[in-house]
Amino acid sequence: MKFFKANEVAQAAVEIERKGQAFYRNVASAASAQAARDLFTFMAGEEAKHEAIFQALKNRLGEIEMPAYSNANEYQEYLEALIDSHALFSGGIAERLASEASDMVTAVNIALAFEKDTLLFFLEMKELVPDSEKPMVQKCIEEERSHMRMLHGLLKD
Repeated sequence: MKFFKANEVAQAAVEIERKGQAFYRNVASAASAQAARDLFTFMAGEEAKHEAIFQALKNRLGEIEMPAYSNANEYQEYLEALIDSHALFSGGIAERLASEASDMVTAVNIALAFEKDTLLFFLEMKELVPDSEKPMVQKCIEEERSHMRMLHGLLKD
């Protein structure tokens, strides 16, 4: 996947959130503990909320070119690596991971990896969007951090 326009990066964020929703819905339906089902259902809702935010961002960005430094081959390859190595981006992995998450600890660890990869992508994305859009991306970054704390808390319980 080559990125040349900021809206393409926003589309990648939309896809990340869609895959996250699928993962969380699958693990919520498989969870035996009510607390886990509730948390995973909440997380699916959060991913849906972020999908809408990034879809709106994509629509606002239109054909805005990315900053000059972002067109360097190395940076393009870095962004591609972020997407390609994301915990939920290798062909049907959301469904497979959810089915493999036979126990709560495994499911939460997979979810933590997903949230961490998403957080890293959003941190990079923030550098690529116009200044007017940075606060919205920052809000999503803070929410991803909060998700990681919630998931980690579930592991501790």
